Amino acid sequence: MNEQLLNDDDVTLYGLFVEAFARIKPLVHRDLGMPDAWFEVLLRLGRTPGHQLRMTDLAEAVSFSSGGFTRLADRMAKEGLIRRDPDPDDRRAALAVLTGKGAEALDRALANHVSQLRRHVTATLSTEDRRHLERILTTLRDTNE
Repeated sequence: MNEQLLNDDDVTLYGLFVEAFARIKPLVHRDLGMPDAWFEVLLRLGRTPGHQLRMTDLAEAVSFSSGGFTRLADRMAKEGLIRRDPDPDDRRAALAVLTGKGAEALDRALANHVSQLRRHVTATLSTEDRRHLERILTTLRDTNE
């Protein structure tokens, strides 16, 4: 085994990132009242002007294959959280639209989510640490599209 690579700082840094996320995710997703994937979809729609996105764009944003996302969207539509509307700009495409029931479910989930985020993430960071973490995560996201 290559001891130098086993103990490489980059390997350690990535490992810490993965371990921290694995520990934090179940804590901040506690008490959402819905599956994590549903919360992510509702959050993306809630934060988008007009509360609607093309189905393909939403599937990509939540890292789902189009087929997997279609099944997810079907279940969410059946629950009345989203609806599908035709895309007026592309007859072949559909828009996922946040419904009133979906917005109410998102509000309930966000109240718990924000509380858990503050408890398990931001309470442990200084204002400067938060700014650095945001810059680092934004850089990693934007340079690896």
